[in-house]
Amino acid sequence: MAVLKALSRHTGAPSTETAAGRVRRRRNRLGLLAALTVAVLSFASLTSPFSLVELRSFDYLSTFAPPPLPKDGPVVVAIDEPSMAEIGSQWPWPRALHARLIEALRGAGAKAIGVDIIFAEPSAAPENDAALAAAAGPDVVLAGDETLIKTPQADQFVRTEPLAQFVERGAKTGIASVQLSGDGTLRQVPAYADGFAAQLAQTAGRQEKARSGPALLQMFGPARTYPTVSYYQALDPGQFLPDGFFRDRVVIVGLSLQNAPTLQAGGADAFATSFTVHTGQLIAGAEIQATIFDNITEGLFIERAGRPIVIAAIAFGALLAAIMVFRSTGWLTAALSVLVLLLFAAASYALLRLGHVFVSPFGPVLSYICVVAGQTGLDYAAERRSRRDITRAFSRYLSPALVERLANDPSQLKLGGERRTLTILFCDVRGFTTISETLKDDPEQLTALINRLLTPLSEIVLESGGTIDKYIGDCLMAFWNAPLDDPDHASHAVGAAMHMLEAIETLNAELRQEAEGDSSKPHVLRIGIGINTGDCVVGNMGSSRRFDYSVLGDSVNLASRLEGESKNYGVPLLIGEQTARLSAADFTSAELDSITVKGRTALSPIFTILQPAPAPQALANHKQLLAAKYAGTLHAQDPALDQLERAIPQLGGYYRLLRSRLT
Repeated sequence: MAVLKALSRHTGAPSTETAAGRVRRRRNRLGLLAALTVAVLSFASLTSPFSLVELRSFDYLSTFAPPPLPKDGPVVVAIDEPSMAEIGSQWPWPRALHARLIEALRGAGAKAIGVDIIFAEPSAAPENDAALAAAAGPDVVLAGDETLIKTPQADQFVRTEPLAQFVERGAKTGIASVQLSGDGTLRQVPAYADGFAAQLAQTAGRQEKARSGPALLQMFGPARTYPTVSYYQALDPGQFLPDGFFRDRVVIVGLSLQNAPTLQAGGADAFATSFTVHTGQLIAGAEIQATIFDNITEGLFIERAGRPIVIAAIAFGALLAAIMVFRSTGWLTAALSVLVLLLFAAASYALLRLGHVFVSPFGPVLSYICVVAGQTGLDYAAERRSRRDITRAFSRYLSPALVERLANDPSQLKLGGERRTLTILFCDVRGFTTISETLKDDPEQLTALINRLLTPLSEIVLESGGTIDKYIGDCLMAFWNAPLDDPDHASHAVGAAMHMLEAIETLNAELRQEAEGDSSKPHVLRIGIGINTGDCVVGNMGSSRRFDYSVLGDSVNLASRLEGESKNYGVPLLIGEQTARLSAADFTSAELDSITVKGRTALSPIFTILQPAPAPQALANHKQLLAAKYAGTLHAQDPALDQLERAIPQLGGYYRLLRSRLT
């Protein structure tokens, strides 16, 4: 967000929006985004797909480190493949065999016996039915079924119960039907008051824990988690099982294949549960009833949070996301968001385990992601837009490489107006008025000439890391050390000036070559350059409709004055004292005079660059001559003038002008 704030200040017309205004605008935008997210997700939470995703999160959370099986829970007697092999009879088995099993379990001390088989019709052998009826007493629960049949005309519940003769001696009927979620997974505790597990609990003298509403099953493990014995073993427990194995236990008899059927293959009386996401296997109905029994008697079921709590969780996720991205979005936001999402899951898990209430983390997680992603998208779009604005605005001033740096890191900008130490350069064409007069009848040639001049000069400025301030007719103004920091700004400016002088010579050679065979004389171009270093105010200067990134200050005035004074000292380049000092490591300079700038009374020493550097003795002699000039003891016939003109040919014009002024 800091980058975006910088961009919003630094591009386009100067902004009058205060920091408080920007904060208020971002807060309002975030509030709207969060409110919209909560509204949309609250509505979506009413849909089936949303609910199924919530239930899938329950599958993973409830099966992560599940609780152990309750002590003395039900025992499953499995009608499985080994039993079929031992008994040697096709299914369904004679009901007299089930009667024998009930008597055997009762004799072994079972407290309650649940038979998860529906005996709704008479068998072909009445004597077998009579045997089962005689064995089924008050300690037995027989399975019933309740089915909803939907037809185009109406929906009808069909209830299937055991034959009346089987319950005449006190056996109870328990509805063994279960309710599957939309994805075909069994997760819900049956709501039947006379459900199979509920009737079995009543028979065993166990108190069923109260539920305030729909509840979810806490699974304890995959298939065969409950202690399970084969049917044939239970027929003769004294031979096959430890002594007292069934004593005071609840026993559930039902189909339970030894090899648990897979989800793809399906299976008789077998269901997908929350553990199926891990194993891919179904769990037998008898074991499902055992799980329901322990859930309702031990109070291990998980109550599902109501709609108001779900919406509140969604709102909390959106609020937390708004707080997280209120100031900025970036890599830190992404890292913290991963932690926040893990905390949502951890909080949901803790509530599930400690409070036995399920509040899915899906709603708040999705809400959090939507707000964070939405704000990140808005910030990214604003950054891209501001990046384009910066590129468009500064491509006139800076080299493409510097524009790219600026766009990648706008925090380096302080365009609202700041005080910085800059090096300013003015470059002007000497005698351009005369050239303009000559070409007054050929404006196209004049324009082409000035463009041929300013193009290489501008490229030199940009290549040296400078910023082009403006063009004033045939004058170019540039500065260094803004908007990007440049520790060697003085040397870079002086180096650019030296390359400008070389570029002018190259251009004059081209003009002379082009003028060969032409009766007109070629235009000879000369430039004067002034450079000064000092404190300036840099920033967006202008009106709210039109502005330039420019500089103001006494240092600018001195640079402009130096450019104008260069022709009075017989040199093409004049630099200020601080420029000479800061560039001394790269360029040899020589002081020429001290001048006053309009509005200032103090004298400002002025220098020029000597390239190639003269001999040290020649420089020492020049300093002695300048001291004599300042002292007023220098005269036109002083032989030092001739000697220095030969020793330092770059200052030949300067020495000749100096002699003429002393005459």
